[in-house]
This record gives sequence, structure tokens and C-alpha cells, in this order.
Amino acid sequence: MKNIRHFIMLLIIALTSQFSSGQGCEGPGEGDGIKWFGFIQPTYEYKFLGKDFSFDKTKDQSSFYFERARFGAMGNIPYDFQYYFVMEYAPERNLGVLDAYVSYNRFAPYINASIGQFKSPFSAEQLMGCHKLYTIKRSKVVDQLAGPIRDFGVMIFGGTGEKEFLGLKNKDLISYQFAIMNGEGRNILDKNNRKSYVGRIGLNPFEFISAGTSYRYGKTPSLAGLEKDDYSSKLGFDLKLNMLGFTVLGEYISSNSEGSYTTGGGCDGTPLTVHQGSVKTKGYFVTALYKTPWNLEPVFKFETYDPNTADDSTGDIVNTMTFGINYHFNEWTRLQINYLYNAEETAKVEKPNDVLLIQVQAVIK
Repeated sequence: MKNIRHFIMLLIIALTSQFSSGQGCEGPGEGDGIKWFGFIQPTYEYKFLGKDFSFDKTKDQSSFYFERARFGAMGNIPYDFQYYFVMEYAPERNLGVLDAYVSYNRFAPYINASIGQFKSPFSAEQLMGCHKLYTIKRSKVVDQLAGPIRDFGVMIFGGTGEKEFLGLKNKDLISYQFAIMNGEGRNILDKNNRKSYVGRIGLNPFEFISAGTSYRYGKTPSLAGLEKDDYSSKLGFDLKLNMLGFTVLGEYISSNSEGSYTTGGGCDGTPLTVHQGSVKTKGYFVTALYKTPWNLEPVFKFETYDPNTADDSTGDIVNTMTFGINYHFNEWTRLQINYLYNAEETAKVEKPNDVLLIQVQAVIK
């Protein structure tokens, strides 16, 4: 099993460099009118947590909630400007501004610029629109290492545009994104002069293959209240294949943090905890799906996340297999059913922590 995982990781690294040259989920199109958009994702979750034998009752939990509920507006401003604004309600963050930025595109597609709050240009899965994810939850390694997912900053991005390569036309053979960001996350006021630098280079030679590499470096005030700043650097590689109805997306991310660092606090609902010291973290995932003629998409994802590569004795390496099915009622409405089988790689006894998720998505246009 480990040899297979190492081969997949090396394949992703060897083919370096991907897609998505903008930071919004979609563009406003042509014309100066305002475009309203959004989506809602009502979700049911059942956690299989085992049994409390002292009280002879189950520890299982179940809940109905919104994974996300978003509504926003975007449009073009004469001349050569665009705006993008989205509000979101989610259980862990309540109601707040999600994205809000202005872009300048006089020299598109080669050079564009944005300023405001938007997604950090790191990770293929992170840059995917939430309503276009193949599984209900993002992969744990992306959730924990690619962020802050959103932040305040300025970004320059662009690509080669529609070009012919080996006789075939394709969009953005080469793309790039570079951002200078506060480094502290969404809707957080930055009160220091430390910044994070995030960059991404993409390669998309044919319609059926795209690859990318991302890098992030930054310093922030110590989370643990230490006099010395926290430091972190992150490196990611991804590869996407899309052919004959099959889609495969794989990604590897490693992180090196010094001073203090956090664990948890992601989409999986684990509590955010601050630790002192240095830590090296890594993980990867591979997702495969097939779109059938009947609007059904069987989905399988394997992911592994190691929150501390220097210590494998604690049983904290978690391998997760997601078995899912997506059904598209139409262009705007989708049903997703995911079963997450979680297995601690080095633990002597496997924890009861599997999860069943059912989600209906409706896109507002």
C-alpha cells in the first residue's frame, strides 16, 4: 500500500505545474449589468462514534445544517474593471463577507490585477468553486495546509490565453498567480507589517491534462504569544486528468512551521488548538470519478494526512477513503452522498470516527 502511495506522489511531483487563473468561482461575462449569483447546500451529517459502555448508549451524532449558503454580485465597470462580492453563512463562521475585490483587466489575458479579499492562489482543490467540488468536504491536507483559504491582499495573475500547441488549441498553456497577503485569514484586521507571499504556476498543454505547483512563505505574530514571529513555508504539487468521462485529481502538500502552529479548526469540525515549537506536516489525496450517461457520478477519494512527520508513534496519521455518488438533476441542482472511512495508520486500535454525509445543492442564477 505504501509503495503505491509513494508512486502516486512521485507522479504528481514529476508532472508539476495547473488551472484557474482567477480567484472567483466564475466571471461576470460581457456587458455592464450586475450579475446576481449564489448557492445553498443543506446537509445531513451522521458521525459513527461508537458506544459509551459505562452508560450503555451510543455516542453517535447527527445533524442537519448548511455546509454553505452564499449570495453575491459581480459585474463589469467601465473601463477595464470588474467587481466581485459574496456573503456567506456557514455554521462555524456565521454570516460574513466571503469575497470582495476589484480587478483590473486592461492587459488581459496576459496581466490582470486584483485587490481585496479573495482565495489564496495555492492548491488546485482550494481554487475550485465550492459548488463544483467532487466530494462534499475538501481534502484534509488542503483544509489544514493550503490556507488561510481567504485573505486580504493584492494579486497579479494571467496566462498565455488561447494558443495552439502541437496543432491543438487550448486556453492558458501557461498561467501564473502571485499574491501579497496579510497572512492571517478571512475578515481579520492585520495590525503588523508582516506579509505572506503566495504564488502558483500552471501548465495546461492539452484539454485532458493540467498540472500545477504552488508555494507560500510568510511570517505572522506568534499565536502562542512568543516574542519571536511564527514562520511557515508550504509547497504543493497537483495533477488533473480528464478524458472519456473519467476525471482524476491528485495533490501533494508539505509544510514547515516554526515558533507556534495550530491543528484542527478545518471543515471536519475538529477544535482549533495552538502548539509551541516546530513541526513538519505533509499529506496528499487522489480523487477519481466517472460521469455516466445517466447524470450519475461514482466518486472515490483516498487521502492521507500526517500532522507531524517527526513523530509517527502517536497514531496521528489518518488515512481516509471517501465512497460517494453524485447525481445531477440538472445544471443547477445536485445530490451528493459520501461515506468517509477514517483509519489511523499507526494506532493499535482504530477509532470509531466514520462519517456519512448527504447534501443537496441548488445554484442561484
